[in-house]
Amino acid sequence: MPNIASGKKNMRKSRAANLRNRAQRSALRSALKKAVATTGSPEERKSAVQLLDRAARKGLVHRNAAARHKSRIAKLAGK
Repeated sequence: MPNIASGKKNMRKSRAANLRNRAQRSALRSALKKAVATTGSPEERKSAVQLLDRAARKGLVHRNAAARHKSRIAKLAGK
């Protein structure tokens, strides 16, 4: 536990960011599972791609990882 005020503030900020990132990552993973499922509709695939773009823009996932997932979704859509 930090004793310095700025350290305490940084700890609060990092805890809030951790909770926010965890929720966003969970939503992203759920959307990816729905998009890849055999019953995945075009709307689910579109929303998963939008979430991937947003996550990559915010640094939640690496941009190459987002591109890889998007490519796999597009490949499944073509089948």
